[in-house]
Order: sequence, then C-alpha cells, then structure tokens
Amino acid sequence: MAFHKAIRRRGCFLLVVTFSLTTLLAQTVPPAKKAAPTKKTTPAAAPRLQLDPKALEILKAGSDKLSNAKTLSFTAVELFEQLSRQGAPLAYTNKYEVTMQRPDKLRVIRPADAQAADFYVDGTSMMAYIPGQNLLAKTDAPPTIEGALEKAYKTADLYLPFTDFIVPNPYGDMEKGLRHAYYIGQSNVVGGTTTDQVAFAGNGIFAQVWIGADDKLVRMIRAVYLDDPNHLRHELVFSNWQLDQSVPADTFVLANAASAKPIPFARPKQLTTPTDKPPAKSKPVKAQQ
Repeated sequence: MAFHKAIRRRGCFLLVVTFSLTTLLAQTVPPAKKAAPTKKTTPAAAPRLQLDPKALEILKAGSDKLSNAKTLSFTAVELFEQLSRQGAPLAYTNKYEVTMQRPDKLRVIRPADAQAADFYVDGTSMMAYIPGQNLLAKTDAPPTIEGALEKAYKTADLYLPFTDFIVPNPYGDMEKGLRHAYYIGQSNVVGGTTTDQVAFAGNGIFAQVWIGADDKLVRMIRAVYLDDPNHLRHELVFSNWQLDQSVPADTFVLANAASAKPIPFARPKQLTTPTDKPPAKSKPVKAQQ
C-alpha cells in the first residue's frame, strides 16, 4: 500500500525554478559585515516512531487479503485535485475496471473521465489501446504483473493509481518507510459496510484508509503530500471486489488487436500517430520601413 507512488506520479505538483541573483548582488551591494560567531547546536533527534500495533495489524490483514488471492477483480474510482486559475483546487476523476490473474495477466478498462483507454498484459506481451482512435501500442512483457507495470512506467510513463494494491506484498512495500500509524475507529458509511479506519504517515505522505472490518478489503484511501503547501488531496474508492473467481482465458485478449493502428510503446512526447501532420509554415513577416 505504498500509495505515495501513485500520487507522486499523478503529475499534480508544480516544478518551481528559481534563479540565483548572487552575482548581480555582488556587483551592486557592498559586502555585509561579518556576523558574530554562533554557538554550535546539537542536531534535533529524529522523531520517534509511533506505530500502533492495532493499526499495523489492520494494514497487514488488508495486504494479506489481496496478496493471497490468485485472481482479483474490482472497480476503482480515482479522484485527484489540481489548482484552478483562482488558486482553489478542482477535482478530477477517472474510473477503472480491473481484472487480474497472478502471476502474469492483467486487464484494465478505463471508460471515463479521461480519454477511454485499455491496458492488457497476457503473459508474454502488454498492450495499451485507445478505442476512440483505434490505436494500439504493444511491447514484450516481463513474466510478472509487477515487472510489466514497472516496464510500462519506465518506457511509456504509464502508471495505474492502484498499482500498490496489486503487487505481491503491499504491506512490505509500505512498511519500509512507515513512521506513524494509528487506529481512528470504525465507520458504517464508506463502502456500505463496517470499516476500520487507520491513519499512517511515511515516505512523505499522510494517508487515511478504510478497510473492511470483516472481509479486510480496502474500500477507500485518501492522502496528501506533507511537502505540498496546497495539501492537494488524492483519493481511491474501491468497489465490486471479487477474489479467487474463475476468469475466462479470453479476458486478457484484445479482440480487435489485429485491426488496430500500431503506434510505438513510448512516452507520449515521443509519439506521432498516423494522422499527425507537421505544423503549417508561417509566412515571413515583412520588415517595417
């Protein structure tokens, strides 16, 4: 459940570039007087770990529930915020229909709100498909789902926001940087069932998660980055969980792959589609007399 990976890759954060004026100031401002020497201070001790055993037990139970399943299917609705022109956050959403079969098969259908797109891993290859334009990017796949997702991110910047919930050991990934975890209490609202709420912090994020009290399935998680001054929120809501159900073999086959227009499996800025045209040349501007 290393949710920090998902939200960091949403691309919702501003890159601020600053310029140094040291040289200019040195030319226009007289040198400052030397400051009096200051006493050496002892570095502050690292904050003590605050890990509630009950919270850790709930997190691990949720992780075990998912990692022990041979097949998984669920619906995930993603909500993330970006700043508007007025400085207040706007919320954007995407929906994903997910089916997975360990160790090497995955199907993801994203019908909305972003451009409709599908992603398939069939054990030997992986494909990203844009049905609206009938475009298909295909490449070889590593022998595991996590390997395929890692390659998809490194080669094409393709990242699924629920990746950290379908890896072999979600709790193991999260535990490495965990600093705080505590039990909040129960809710009878989220997911239409009774859930245990746990808050945790580490790896630069603060998150709250709702996990089914009886079935140990994740119903919702929301998080913010601790170093984000705007505290933009990122949220995933899970529903329609099905574990260890029989999955037809053709689930992971794209029926019309042969008729789709091929494009490279590469980062978006590297892509050109068959319909792309070079920009029109602008007419030279006549010099004014």
